Amino acid sequence: MATTTKFVFEPPSDEEIEHEEEIESEDEDEEEAEAAEPVEIKAEKVSKNKKSQSPWDFSSYSESVADEHFRRSTTSIDDKISKARERRPVVTAEDNDSDENSDSEPHHQEDYRPEEEDDLPTTSGNDVKSFFSHVEGVSFHANSFLDLHLSRPLLRACEALGYSKPTPIQAACIPLALTGRDICGSAITGSGKTAAFSLPTLERLLYRPKNRPAIRVLILTPTRELAVQVHSMIGKLAQFITDIRCCLVVGGLSTKVQEAALRSLPDIVVATPGRMIDHLRNSLSVHLDELAVLILDEADRLLELGFSAEIHELVKMCPKRRQTMLFSATMTEQVDELIKLSLNKPLRLSADPSTKRPATLTEEVVRIRRMREGNHEAVLLALCSKTFTSKVIIFSGTKKAAHRLKILFGLAGFKAAELHGDLTQAQRLDALELFRKQQVDFLIATDVAARGLDIIGVQTVINFACPRDLTSYVHRVGRTARAGREGYAVTFVTDNDRSLLKAIVKRAGSRLKSRIVAEQSIKKWSEIIEQMEDQVSSILQEEREEMALRKAEMEMTKAENMIAHKDEIYSRPKRTWFVTEKEKKLVAKAAKEALGKGKSAGNEVISAEQAEELKMKEKRKREREKNLPRKKRRKLEAAREMLEDEDEVKALCYVIGVYYDRSYMGSYGSNFGTHWWMVMTRQDQLVPSPNKKAKAVKAAKKAVDAGKIVKKSVKKSKQPSQITKSRTEEMQELFQDDMSEKRQKRTQRMGGKKKSSFKSKSSI
Repeated sequence: MATTTKFVFEPPSDEEIEHEEEIESEDEDEEEAEAAEPVEIKAEKVSKNKKSQSPWDFSSYSESVADEHFRRSTTSIDDKISKARERRPVVTAEDNDSDENSDSEPHHQEDYRPEEEDDLPTTSGNDVKSFFSHVEGVSFHANSFLDLHLSRPLLRACEALGYSKPTPIQAACIPLALTGRDICGSAITGSGKTAAFSLPTLERLLYRPKNRPAIRVLILTPTRELAVQVHSMIGKLAQFITDIRCCLVVGGLSTKVQEAALRSLPDIVVATPGRMIDHLRNSLSVHLDELAVLILDEADRLLELGFSAEIHELVKMCPKRRQTMLFSATMTEQVDELIKLSLNKPLRLSADPSTKRPATLTEEVVRIRRMREGNHEAVLLALCSKTFTSKVIIFSGTKKAAHRLKILFGLAGFKAAELHGDLTQAQRLDALELFRKQQVDFLIATDVAARGLDIIGVQTVINFACPRDLTSYVHRVGRTARAGREGYAVTFVTDNDRSLLKAIVKRAGSRLKSRIVAEQSIKKWSEIIEQMEDQVSSILQEEREEMALRKAEMEMTKAENMIAHKDEIYSRPKRTWFVTEKEKKLVAKAAKEALGKGKSAGNEVISAEQAEELKMKEKRKREREKNLPRKKRRKLEAAREMLEDEDEVKALCYVIGVYYDRSYMGSYGSNFGTHWWMVMTRQDQLVPSPNKKAKAVKAAKKAVDAGKIVKKSVKKSKQPSQITKSRTEEMQELFQDDMSEKRQKRTQRMGGKKKSSFKSKSSI
């Protein structure tokens, strides 16, 4: 059972990180004085006497954005916005402050009152099935990391990062993971799941065979930014272990550099699924034969929209004798299917089974009426100009909408950064770094930023576009109110989002608030947005022209390289993939359709043992058939063809409305063409369906009674009907008719000549 003990988890603020260098000399003196003290006393003094490190560093993973723009001969969106403002100044946030302060109707908050009493959906998770092992005796409480039996280098790293007391998921997971058990862990966002699987993994790697290098740990994440964060976290936790190497394998970064790093056989690989499969199939000397631990972070997101096939392919490439751990704040049906296929007697650990909501989170909704759905952007700017002014993440539904909001915020004088899939990897990491260092106040993002990102100090999350389901909502609002801090989550809800609103009400209960935005403020910002439309259009047009020019330059460079290095390029082996492009599109389409219907794609899932048993049965069956004599093999194949054709004929008979007589149809062989011809040409000879027969008898009886039809007495023939002739008799008749036709043709060719008897020369 999960305990309600409040855990201490105090990551540093950005202000502490900035001043860390200034107090390094003082910390060195304090360390010398504390050298003789016990470790227990040190752990108590960490949060008071020593400034902790930041676990994240996004700037060191790619080139700077300025260098990238210089290399590509492009300009940043901020430069375009500043030029547009110089050409035609608009009312900015600073200019609007005086007007906002004079509003007679300020923004205010009130308790949410549902408009209609409807049955609210139940959001409780699935019951633990018998597939999972029992977790009796598991403790979700620990006084310190010393109780978890970790090595001294890892304890020093936790001390440096400011982790003084394990969270419930860490206290439950670390001891079990050290024993090598398969684990399926679930906990609220911001509860330290990354450290929960990183610490036991590093502890196990301390005792690996060091004379035989190999890839022993594979960590898969759904997004590149989350992979960078996990890689940075592992580097911080292993800062006092010199012989453990970690490699980052994600899209958007250099393939050659990653290939060289994988060939050196690092101990830990943090990757996204697509790029990892690419290296395993197309890079030499890259394999997972010695893999000991497979970790799936944010497992439910990994299985969405086409990721499912890639995850199953990677699971096939991994050895069966391995430890597998899955972690996520939400568990879906697809995750349960993957658990049954890839885990061996796993333990399901839920650190917070009763609720998925942080106690320090304040949830609000902003109702957008149907008549004002066009004022979304004005409502957002009104909130951001007066109520939520800094450390805000704004979630947009599409990449285009996020980019438009970035332009509007820039023209209005707000400091904002954007994060979505249309940006390069350097731009995405730079946006996170700017927001982390508080150089911008707003981060406008799509669902790319909704999973796992732990950005220090986020105060507010605004769902500008309503999430599609409660799971997405949980992960979005989980970017704030992390590790015991306070936070706000504001969701824009239209009349079409009633089902999600009911789910949010069910989850938040009486703590849900309603945010009322001042009418006068919305009107002012609507007018400002109308004035900025021309500038927005000009910026977008400039970007399109720049992109077209860059594409032309890329094509020209490609043509030059093809001419200069034709032989070398064509001598390279073609890169392969485990499915074709057509299959990828079909899988993605099926996944989207299943997501839209609210059903999981795929057939019924069986366990790995059952799948292996069925596979062996099929193999033994094929081997037995191979050993059969040729005649029996042919008979078996003919019988299978007969069954297949019979099913097709049954379907055809059902379509045309006749009854299928197996004894009659079976006498015409196993050729489907023969069956089709017989059905189409002799429908009158087939036995009619019972309903049609009954109706025909009834109609005939009425006609006889009315005197319209005179019933004739027909003598029954003693001979069987010609229709019921056996197959042998019919074949004999056909053979005789064919032979008689051949004789007639032969006599016509002979011209009526008399047959002369043959005589040998010796008789003359």
